[in-house]
Amino acid sequence: MRVFISRALPLATLVLLAGLSVGCGGHHHRSDLDLPPAPEIAPAPRIQPHPAPPPKIEAAPTQSTPRPIHVDPHAKVIWSQVGWASWYGPNNHNKRGANGEIYDQNQMTAAHNMLPLNSIVRVTNLRTRQQALVRITDRGPFVGDRVIDLSMEAAKQLGIYISGTAEVRLDVLEAPKPIDTGGRWCIQMGAFQSEEAALRMKEKLLRHNRTAQVIEFKGPTGYWVRLRVPQDDKQQTIEVFQRTEPTEGGMYMVRLD
Repeated sequence: MRVFISRALPLATLVLLAGLSVGCGGHHHRSDLDLPPAPEIAPAPRIQPHPAPPPKIEAAPTQSTPRPIHVDPHAKVIWSQVGWASWYGPNNHNKRGANGEIYDQNQMTAAHNMLPLNSIVRVTNLRTRQQALVRITDRGPFVGDRVIDLSMEAAKQLGIYISGTAEVRLDVLEAPKPIDTGGRWCIQMGAFQSEEAALRMKEKLLRHNRTAQVIEFKGPTGYWVRLRVPQDDKQQTIEVFQRTEPTEGGMYMVRLD
């Protein structure tokens, strides 16, 4: 049977008829119901937060065995001094001293402003008569009329650890350099409570000592000013020391070697 298609049919109807014609044939077409299921999407892995770092634990000061100081038992006293002793420890422990060594508060050492570094000194507690040998490894104390700053271990052996200070006699038994002559010297002033005060003193010293080197630096107890004359000459340092008055803190002659 012939099928007459009116020319008046719209184009959309023609397209529909063509589709029906193909669908009646022997070829099987997959419908949407034949499609495989969509693959499962694995959940995104959970991001684990970084664990907090463990709390920082400050290391305790190391404990070491005091090393004995050997000296000739027949050594004669080459220089003596009487004055007040104090001691220093935790704030300077494991820091470098004036002689270049790392300060160990558990060793028999001390600080003195005028004795040559590495001198061997016998210290006597004038009240208890306790004695101990110490080696000068640092400079200080920069406090009033005190003449020596002992390590913590030396203070314990001399019976000064609890009281903090005591009157002592110093007897130098060995010195690598002459004590009364020579040496390299400077003047140290402080401690200033503010950096501005230290800078004012520095400017004043530079105006009156144009050939000197003057530096300002921060220390454990405040700000300090150090003046060094050419060649660190002792006599010139003494002259500057005698004509200079600090406006704050103390002023000390300090040997550098």
